[in-house]
Amino acid sequence: MSPADQMRPLVELAGIRKSFGLVEVLKGVDLSVEEGRVVALIGRSGSGKSTLLRIINGLERPTDGVVTVDGERADGRESERELKALRLKVGMVFQQFNLFPHLSAGGNVMLSLKVVKKMGTAEAEAVAREMLAKVGLADRFDHTPDQLSGGQQQRVAIARALAMRPRVLLCDEITSALDPELVAEVLAVVRRLAEEGMTLVMVTHEMRFAREVCDELVFMHQGRIHERGAPAELFAAQRTPELAAFIGGH
Repeated sequence: MSPADQMRPLVELAGIRKSFGLVEVLKGVDLSVEEGRVVALIGRSGSGKSTLLRIINGLERPTDGVVTVDGERADGRESERELKALRLKVGMVFQQFNLFPHLSAGGNVMLSLKVVKKMGTAEAEAVAREMLAKVGLADRFDHTPDQLSGGQQQRVAIARALAMRPRVLLCDEITSALDPELVAEVLAVVRRLAEEGMTLVMVTHEMRFAREVCDELVFMHQGRIHERGAPAELFAAQRTPELAAFIGGH
């Protein structure tokens, strides 16, 4: 790796705008994420956080601006082949678990490996078992989703994303659909990933977790980055009344 590559952010957003019809959801967002960093996107509902994650993952195309992930560039005009190359760099875990109910935990993890990466069954199973063990579910390989708790289902979803060996993992409110007693087990997995050096960008309302685990907080307000900085700094002294009100409400 050249010195230039080492200096280049793993994820870089430049001038990202996104409109849905007449509604402009993102109004010119610049953001860079270095490898191994954990970034929390915080802000009220409707501030553009989830849309920003979907643009990083290629699920939404920007109206304007450029997103680059590990050298793969997208500006809304790329081909499907180029978009696929970007998506292979990015894993994403959603609020809802999105598991196939007729497949086991192992089968859910194996599916993308076989379909997208064209792995044979034996190799895909080995990877799936490794990733389920990583999220503390080694003994649940053959369990179907209806035999798992919500927290376990979300951990299967994390294992599925990790199995693709992404360069960055995006987490979109991954605990918001869980009962309170199950939140800790999912956050414990994310904490371990952070400790292992996984690059993470997460939308979260778990302020204690953001303070303890994240390297940077990015507060979004009305489609823009309103404040950003180290968690200790932003929790100690907010520069704007909007962030003060948001943190005060949590």
